[in-house]
Amino acid sequence: MDVGCASCHSGVALGGNSFQKFGVYGDYRTFVKTTSTDSVRKDLTKKEEDKDQFKVLGLRNVAMTHPYLHDGCVSDLAEVVKIMGKSQLNRDLSEAQVKAIVAFLNSLTGEVPADAKVVPAVLAS
Repeated sequence: MDVGCASCHSGVALGGNSFQKFGVYGDYRTFVKTTSTDSVRKDLTKKEEDKDQFKVLGLRNVAMTHPYLHDGCVSDLAEVVKIMGKSQLNRDLSEAQVKAIVAFLNSLTGEVPADAKVVPAVLAS
């Protein structure tokens, strides 16, 4: 909460109830070191403002659901925490902050049913 994650990751699932621009403080592609272009939401809505908009991930069981981000380009939870801190909040998180956030995220792990189906966040609504 002190860092600002709760501004998007709120509610009982700690997120999953809104769409937000990925890369508030710069093009997200530079943060994740990719050249991929993903315009699914924009393609669906035909609205320019939906470019780089993705559904905010609910954080329950996030430690069990890697790889991360809309295209699975990051496999390490600590790395994605750093990326989100910089790209969404313009904060260079300290190692202590990253460790504390990862510990909190690990505490959100529960039992995942064997027959659970994963729906890509960009398509879920």
